[in-house]
Amino acid sequence: MISALLYLQYWSIRNRLTMRFRRMRQPKYLFGAIVGVLYFYFYFVRQFAFRGRANFDLSPENVALYEMIGALILAVIMLLAWIFPYERAALAFSEAEVAFLFPAPVTRRGLIHFKLLRSETAIFFTSIFFMLVSRRMGGNAWIHGASWFLILSTLNLHFLGSSFTRTMLLDRGITNWTRRIIVLALVSVVAVVVVVWVRNTIPSTTLEELTSVSGANTNPTSAIADKIQAYAQQVLSSGPLPYVLAPFRYLVRPYFAHDAAEFFIVVWPAIALVALHYLWVTASDVAFEEGSLDASRKLAEKTAAIRAGNWRAAGKKRKALRAPFKLSATGFVPVALLWKNLISAGQGFSRRTWIRLVALAVVGVMIFHHSSSGSPMTMGVGFIAAMLLAYSLFVGPQFLRHDFRQDLLLADTLKLFPLPGWQIALGELLAPAVILTAIQWCLLIVFVGFLPTEMIPLPWSQLVAAACGAAVILPVLNLISLLIPNGAVLLFPAWFQLGKTGPQGIEATGQRLIFIFGYLLALILALIPAALAWTGLFLIAHFLTNNEVGIILGSIGAAIVLGCEVFAGLKWLGMLFERFDLSAELPS
Repeated sequence: MISALLYLQYWSIRNRLTMRFRRMRQPKYLFGAIVGVLYFYFYFVRQFAFRGRANFDLSPENVALYEMIGALILAVIMLLAWIFPYERAALAFSEAEVAFLFPAPVTRRGLIHFKLLRSETAIFFTSIFFMLVSRRMGGNAWIHGASWFLILSTLNLHFLGSSFTRTMLLDRGITNWTRRIIVLALVSVVAVVVVVWVRNTIPSTTLEELTSVSGANTNPTSAIADKIQAYAQQVLSSGPLPYVLAPFRYLVRPYFAHDAAEFFIVVWPAIALVALHYLWVTASDVAFEEGSLDASRKLAEKTAAIRAGNWRAAGKKRKALRAPFKLSATGFVPVALLWKNLISAGQGFSRRTWIRLVALAVVGVMIFHHSSSGSPMTMGVGFIAAMLLAYSLFVGPQFLRHDFRQDLLLADTLKLFPLPGWQIALGELLAPAVILTAIQWCLLIVFVGFLPTEMIPLPWSQLVAAACGAAVILPVLNLISLLIPNGAVLLFPAWFQLGKTGPQGIEATGQRLIFIFGYLLALILALIPAALAWTGLFLIAHFLTNNEVGIILGSIGAAIVLGCEVFAGLKWLGMLFERFDLSAELPS
């Protein structure tokens, strides 16, 4: 029976690869594959031509510290498998696998072996990818790849074994909450023992000790980092914690081996842990067929809903969502599409939520700015808001997909609306633009309010004027940044994720890289006229009045220029949508 399962796995992989190679006949996939292969070669594979630094040039003390940190992370990950899950054990099978394997004379252990074979195949390729990544940081790549394979295999077996054990406990009357209370109680006992031991044995390090760096030291930051590292190393490497984390250290230790000889010495405990997990999983006599059938049915329903274009039916059943605002029977028609997409975005983007959020930001600014201005906390909040604001300008349009990227599978329905194409395009773009602008305005309030005035090289009046100018520019700038991916998805729909599914493989990676470079180039070209308009109006107002007026006038001029570009882009996007043929794109 094992040979039959190997045969099935072999032909599944072969057919998948054959399908990917066959679609290379289409230029859009071939060009993407070429770019993807070149990216992986220059970024990962080419590093094998150079010998990396052995084990990152780590000292024995640092190796022990990183071993403990890695062991602690593994312990937390494995612990979560006993706390959060609540469902019964179920192995994921497709409908074809259920129809082929469940009626066949295959034992439960055989089904488990089949799933382990498939998962280990995926883990093997994942380990190769991690090996290529770790090669860039030095060390022996093959040692890292084998270590990653052992770590990921153990995690996979542990998740599977814990699901079997949870099901056995449920069958014996131990509920999910009882199990969680027992696990959390054990963790609390261990945590209390460790904390008590640390407080009674290791001298605590105060903030004053960390900041009291001698004047002879020319690098205070390095001295503080050394003190923190020494304290953490003392806590993690002595007392009860090393004994608690010993199994996890055995699993992590091969990764830090200096050479093959050391690796073959320290790898045996890790192999023993993998073998124990394997025996645990295969010896578990748990009925998972019913749960697997239910999971297969849900997966089939989700896939059918996605292929039919009803991607919202593919998710979990949800309660009826409250409308973000009352939709009038008459008015500007694209607002109806805004209303629809805001409902699709969920209750987190309702009008009431944003009013509360803005009020909370304003109140927080008033309290902290007057009570603790200049404190590290207020400075940190201000800088974090600034970083998030800058991050949202480039990444926000990629995450907020409540536009054509979500509704393109329903293009035939949208074309039935008695609207010109540019109005449909505007309605599709309004929801992500409104959501993104609301987020950025809140971050702008926090940035201006929390950042201390002594940290800003501008007078307070000019800072407020710059914030108002940014608030004027952001809505049209967001529309520009949303026009680019929506235009690309209408031109190359096979390159993008539509609904909940999307292309996969190395050719898809190349296509995404091409899009990223194209997106940045188009955005820069769109911003050049606006930047010239802002500079010209600012210089004129600067010589006639003052800088504050110049900032405001320049921002208004830049917003007008961007608005003209948005109008032209909407016309172009509407024309693309009117020419878009869904039936011609779906087969590809």
